[in-house]
Amino acid sequence: MDAADRDCQTEPGAWSRTLKEALQARGLELRETHISLVFLDADRVYKVRKAVDLGFLDFRTLQARRDDCERELLLNRRFSSGVYLELVPITGDDDGRLQLGGAGEPLEWAVAMRRLPDGDSALARLEAGHLERDDVVHLADEIAAFHERCEHGAHIDRFGSRELIEQNVIENFEQTRSQALEVLSAQALAEIERFQRGFLAQHDALLSRRIAQARIRDGHGDLRLEHCYLDADGSVQIIDCIEFNERFRFGDVCADIAFLSMDLRWHGRHDLAETLLASYARQSGDYELYALVNFYESYRAYVRAKVSSMLADDASADEAVRARARRDARKYYLLAEASGRESLEAPVIYAVGGWIASGKSTLSEALSEALNAPIVDADHTRKALSQVAPETPLHDAAFSDHYSDETSDRVYAELRRLAAGIVESGRPVVVDASFRSRRHRAALRELAAELGCRLVFVECKVAAEVCHQRLVERARGTSVSDGRLEIFDDFVARFEPFDELPPEQHCAIDTCTTDLQDNLAAVLAVAGAR
Repeated sequence: MDAADRDCQTEPGAWSRTLKEALQARGLELRETHISLVFLDADRVYKVRKAVDLGFLDFRTLQARRDDCERELLLNRRFSSGVYLELVPITGDDDGRLQLGGAGEPLEWAVAMRRLPDGDSALARLEAGHLERDDVVHLADEIAAFHERCEHGAHIDRFGSRELIEQNVIENFEQTRSQALEVLSAQALAEIERFQRGFLAQHDALLSRRIAQARIRDGHGDLRLEHCYLDADGSVQIIDCIEFNERFRFGDVCADIAFLSMDLRWHGRHDLAETLLASYARQSGDYELYALVNFYESYRAYVRAKVSSMLADDASADEAVRARARRDARKYYLLAEASGRESLEAPVIYAVGGWIASGKSTLSEALSEALNAPIVDADHTRKALSQVAPETPLHDAAFSDHYSDETSDRVYAELRRLAAGIVESGRPVVVDASFRSRRHRAALRELAAELGCRLVFVECKVAAEVCHQRLVERARGTSVSDGRLEIFDDFVARFEPFDELPPEQHCAIDTCTTDLQDNLAAVLAVAGAR
């Protein structure tokens, strides 16, 4: 079969079946997707495109498939090291048998990759019960760093516009409506569409703000557990980005991280999904992603439902592969619907305050871990508003310059704005700040009343001598906090007691003599979270 014959074949899937039979006969393991045949041996992987036209991609010509292979090599080397090796021709030997490499006219092209250990994928770790919270935190940090390096600019920004996102959303529904109705009621499908299109119609200003904040990047586009690898020494490799369509790869960073959080939910790990989002938000400073993440999780679940539906309809695929794809599609459609629903339980704002070095951050971290909740804190927020790196010291005199009342008002206003976005997404939030002023506490109480959520002020109490000792220890290292011994007495002198709060909104704890877990239990009891 020459190149012209293959490019103009009338029987869909014929060339794919020929490739599968030939390379499996050579002892290669096959894994199949809706657009690719992936062949594996002991230490290498060969990825071959199917000669298909799916609307959003067109691989019917050999040249188109070669071009796409070259893009895959280039783009995936951005966030993996030593994995994407070379472009390999598939040729015929003297007996007419297909082989990888060799002389002669290329009959097909494959991307050659180093095979990563199957057990190192985040999916394999999850299924084996070995994907830990620390792994997810590490992965979130790496993805945040990757996004920071990703290209952005005017050409990419336009893919964050409402019009382009809506084009993707509408295309999804148009391409899958008949398949979706095989597993969903018309009412459920209409609800998914209403949520996704309604979100875009109502949040034009938010989407424009994301563009202005340079949150639209040339990212990954298919960030799932099976594409993330964590080896024993802690290094992360991320593979298999979208290379065939810029419209699916360019987008809001939230669209990337939401793909992974959606995947964790699909596998039943809502706790790890929330840990991922909280860690990513803190590392990137992008707490506004909470205003978008429910939409993007619904959107990404629907994309996976579409992909599974296409594979289920692929006549060239094995029946076992098609049957599993049908089951997966239904589950993804249902998740797309669930992602648009409001939380049944009112979220809680945990406002952790107290003196400098009173143990606020330690308790905030413990609350965050127990609740899988994001932390917004005054130290990081102040540095962000001052446009300096988190560990850059701002050693002004007490209550002056970066710590003046005016600047502190801006910091607390930003903390409230960030907390509101998280609560409105249906999630609890931990706010870590001193809350030394009654008016800042009153403003947060007003916000909680407006949002209809519960609020607990957690007052961390400890003897001044213990704070002194902690500040001496802190001065020996680096810290995001600018709290130090030189300003401690002035701070305490202007600290307004937590005496105006009703008991249901106040939990005073001793962070020196009481066990951390006991303190945590006391806070959760007041909040009614346990």
